[in-house]
Amino acid sequence: MAEDTRQDKRASFSITEHSANGMARTSAVASGKTGTSKKLVIKNFKDRPKLAENYTEDTWLKLRDAVGAIQNSTSIKYNLEELYQAVENLCSYKVSPTLYKQLRQVCEDHVQAQIHQFREESLDNLSFLKRMNRCWQDHCRQTIMIRSIFLFLDRTYVLQNSLLPSIWDTGLELFRTHIVSDSAVQKRTVEGILEQIELERNGETVDRSLLRSLLGMLSDLQVYKDSFEERFLTETNRLYAAEGQRLMQERDVPEYLHHVARRLEEENDRIVSYLDQSTQKRLISCVEKQLLEEHMTAILQKGLSTLLDENRVTELTLLYQLFSKVKGGLPTLLQFWRDYIKSFGGEIVCTPEKDKDMVQDLLDFKDKMDNVAQSCFARNESFINAMKEAFETFINKRPNKPAELIAKYVDSKLRAGNKEATEEELERILDKIMIIFRFIHGKDVFEAFYKKDLAKRLLVGKSASVDAEKSMLSKLKHECGAAFTSKLEGMFKDMELSKDIMIQFKQYMQNQSEPSNIELTVNILTMGYWPSYTPMEVHLPTEMVKLQEVFKLFYLGKHSGRKLQWQPTLGHAVLKAEFKEGKKELQVSLFQTLVLLMFNEGEEFSMEEIRAATGIEEGELKRTLQSLACGKARVLNKNPRGKDVEDGDRFNFNNDFKHKLFRIKINQIQMKETVEEQVSTTERVFQDRQYQIDAAVVRIMKMRKTLSHNLLVSELYNQLKFPVKPGDLKKRIESLIDRDYMERDKETPNQYHYVA
Repeated sequence: MAEDTRQDKRASFSITEHSANGMARTSAVASGKTGTSKKLVIKNFKDRPKLAENYTEDTWLKLRDAVGAIQNSTSIKYNLEELYQAVENLCSYKVSPTLYKQLRQVCEDHVQAQIHQFREESLDNLSFLKRMNRCWQDHCRQTIMIRSIFLFLDRTYVLQNSLLPSIWDTGLELFRTHIVSDSAVQKRTVEGILEQIELERNGETVDRSLLRSLLGMLSDLQVYKDSFEERFLTETNRLYAAEGQRLMQERDVPEYLHHVARRLEEENDRIVSYLDQSTQKRLISCVEKQLLEEHMTAILQKGLSTLLDENRVTELTLLYQLFSKVKGGLPTLLQFWRDYIKSFGGEIVCTPEKDKDMVQDLLDFKDKMDNVAQSCFARNESFINAMKEAFETFINKRPNKPAELIAKYVDSKLRAGNKEATEEELERILDKIMIIFRFIHGKDVFEAFYKKDLAKRLLVGKSASVDAEKSMLSKLKHECGAAFTSKLEGMFKDMELSKDIMIQFKQYMQNQSEPSNIELTVNILTMGYWPSYTPMEVHLPTEMVKLQEVFKLFYLGKHSGRKLQWQPTLGHAVLKAEFKEGKKELQVSLFQTLVLLMFNEGEEFSMEEIRAATGIEEGELKRTLQSLACGKARVLNKNPRGKDVEDGDRFNFNNDFKHKLFRIKINQIQMKETVEEQVSTTERVFQDRQYQIDAAVVRIMKMRKTLSHNLLVSELYNQLKFPVKPGDLKKRIESLIDRDYMERDKETPNQYHYVA
């Protein structure tokens, strides 16, 4: 039963396809009865219904009333959906062109009527701006509502006609044409905005949202650039030109720099808050030009020296950042920075009164400039290179002296008794000294003085640390090559060989039949490695002379053909002495030893007697007696008393001498290095340079055989490692010609030939 019902209810389905001309085609898909189909009859659509005679006019009146209500901010009588449908109906019956024109006219009439409210002269600028803003906001709101009603028109007819502006664009165009383009209205609007911006620049509070809205209006109406931006930039230019001139006179540089940074920050904030983004580049460029670019030289002349002298890191960083923004800023800063270093450094180097602190001042100055380059100038490679170039220039303004003082400074740091620094700090100091050392052209002057001081440290045992000495030596070797340090290394080698020789000598002495009461230690110095010392003949005790002969016999027995020359000026001894307080040991120089040993033979001696007995030169003897009778450890009494030793003074042994230590070191009164000594060291350097020039000339000529004067001088400048004047080179060439190492060309006097 159920099955029959299902079969009876079977229906037939069809798919209707609509063709382009409105006709339809039906095809059978399924049928209750197999093999049969139903015949369909296809008919055309009925005609489109016609509009009532007054429909278009009535509908427009209804729409016009609605637009008027929107414009006058009153309630709309009709339903918005109904109005939208009415517009759609009119558009469907091809009334769109008329509707568009009618809508435009209504809107235009309304906008034209608005102009009268801006003609009032009594309005102040701010009230005028507020009224303009209110009018613009109302116009935008009204246009949006009108467009929502006429949306079908906007999306069909207007969209299909590319020459017609949309309803929104029409609204903008009408506002621009009838209100903003009015010369009086535009002038007053722009002047009002500029007045508000000027007030804000002068520190007053203004309504930023009002400015943002009005400038947005000018931008939307596409008159921002022509009507506002040009005037605004001209006013900005004028304002900051005057401000820059005034503040450069009134304020100091740090204050001025902070003011410029604040002004730039304020202008950037204005762009974010209410100005159009397109103004940013020209506005910031204008501020930078008037406050910075126009005053770059004046800022640097007035304040760079002060900032660097006082190490004003914050302001220097700000100065670099600001100057990096303007054209030609960094090159100008770079030049002034270079000039400052040359000037300040030149004062350190070329002021003889500051010689005592020159090296420390140079190190401090270099540290300070390094810090400025790293922290303030963003590690700019150009600034670092300019600093190096400036240091090299000023440090060589005064030949030889900086090299000499650097050598003495190193000596003060490497000498025993320098408790200022730990090993790590000492290593750091040596690294800094090497940086200054690199700038020096006459490195051979440094070598001469360094060698002299190193000799003293090694021979008197005053070196603070062998590791530090060798570290300095390796630094010099790395900087100047093995040839530079070969003699210095030879000095260390001599000291080590001397230790080995003394071990052998002690064994030799043990085998002697007559052992000596004196324990002798000798340092054998190779003459070419060490500074040259002026030999001084003194009268040694017989036992010392005898021991010297024993050593001479021992040494020459091992090294035949060598010659020994004793240097008493470098000798020192430990003496055993008896005082009332008890026995003491005195650590003294050889000259002090000779004087003290005399008091084993007698109670009192005059200075003349001591000089005759010891043979010590007068100046040296006075210093020796002064150290024994006028210093801290007075083992001799001087009569008459006084700080200085004079001819005719008499000396006797101080039996009442007391000291808390058992072994007492009595320092020789240090004679400050005399001008003669300095001159002799410098002359020795000059002599060495002449030998080097001679050798270089011969070496070049031997290789080239024939060479012109200019090419020879050029080659010499490439090979020599010290500064030399062309006149000095010419003298050495003449000297070599005189000695037949080379000859002039007979036809071309400016040409030289090597003589084999």
